[in-house]
Amino acid sequence: MNTSTKSAPATLEQQRAQFAWECAKEGNAAAGDEYRNLAKAAPALIMNNGLMQTLVFFEDKGKEHHKALARQLRRWVGKRAGGNGQDPGFQNMMEALLRATPAEYRRATDESLLILRWIRQFAAAL
Repeated sequence: MNTSTKSAPATLEQQRAQFAWECAKEGNAAAGDEYRNLAKAAPALIMNNGLMQTLVFFEDKGKEHHKALARQLRRWVGKRAGGNGQDPGFQNMMEALLRATPAEYRRATDESLLILRWIRQFAAAL
């Protein structure tokens, strides 16, 4: 397998895996076990409380592992909503989610859960 060339992943699932791999490496380097534990807990937080409430919780906590995972979720959700893949920031993401239709909000929540599935698996393996 040639790893020296960077080609775009062929499928959305491969794109998720590639993004999550980078996120897990970044998160583990910054906060180690705290990041791994938060990545494991985040899907349950979203399912029980909602995406916006979870992002608010991460923002309020302000610890490095909360900030890192929140940035990563905002980047992925923003990218899937047609953004450039950069972190739109907390305020902009909240405003976009507040304006979202129910279908758009549900899609953002689904994308968050799908990317977290990959992130938590990679974070646990690193």
